[in-house]
Amino acid sequence: MLDKKYDHKKVEEGKYENWKNKGYFTAGDISKKPYAIVIPPPNVTGKLHIGHAWDTGLQDILIRYKKLKGFDILWVPGMDHAGIATQAKVDKRLRDEGIDPRGMDREDWLKAAWAWKDEYAENIHKQWAKLGLALDYTKERFTLDDGLSKAVKKVFVDLYNKNLIYRGERIINWDPIQLTALSNEEVIYKDEEGSFYHLKYSIENSDEYLDVATTRPETLFGDTAVAVNPNDKRYKHLIGKNVILPIVDKKIPIIGDEHADMEKGTGCVKTTPNGTSPVIIRVIKDMIMAVNSIFNIKRKENVVC
Repeated sequence: MLDKKYDHKKVEEGKYENWKNKGYFTAGDISKKPYAIVIPPPNVTGKLHIGHAWDTGLQDILIRYKKLKGFDILWVPGMDHAGIATQAKVDKRLRDEGIDPRGMDREDWLKAAWAWKDEYAENIHKQWAKLGLALDYTKERFTLDDGLSKAVKKVFVDLYNKNLIYRGERIINWDPIQLTALSNEEVIYKDEEGSFYHLKYSIENSDEYLDVATTRPETLFGDTAVAVNPNDKRYKHLIGKNVILPIVDKKIPIIGDEHADMEKGTGCVKTTPNGTSPVIIRVIKDMIMAVNSIFNIKRKENVVC
């Protein structure tokens, strides 16, 4: 006798495992025309949300439709290592356990990271099962698998050898805790009310000086130039001359750049390669100036720049 109410849990129980065990979604029939999709790999640190359900739902429809049309379907499952986010989570767990992650050797830390990955990957597997996705688990990949890692290294080496990519010193976002670079999308910006500090940069062979207003006087040790707007009548006659960097007592040039805001501060911009101001980035890019790092990797001031 049928139950009075439809019980989806009872109906669905065991069905997905049965599909997997019978290989309904396993590819490999070379007699058929192939059709393949690689699942956009979710970050292993998190859980699937409604966006994942919508996206994979569309892919599932395509895969099942092609299977009904006689194709040899392959839907490759996989997860992304989410490098920095995973490292932060693993490090936090280790610190909670009283372990200093930076005091561990590489292999021990990797063991902890892989344990984290296995734990959270299982959560995603369960969610995929709930969605009933037609995935071929025999071909599941992880972005840090040996094969994928070797492929990535090969591509980068090949591109480098063909002079299609290169290494250079650039302004980056640096995480002093994880000791790694961050993309702009991974940085949480916060406005803070600060103050302008006025510094005197003496003009070489002159009694005159430039009044440079800055919110970061501590970065002067890494200054490579002072930029002024070529249209600024106050300073345009000084372009090409040198000023003496305070405390360090070295010569740096006065340069012209249209991005220097004549209305901001005094109109003179100290250019420190560790800065993020558009004028500083432009100056360093266009003038190819020396990069004097004023911080070490833990974001502490260097003694010598």
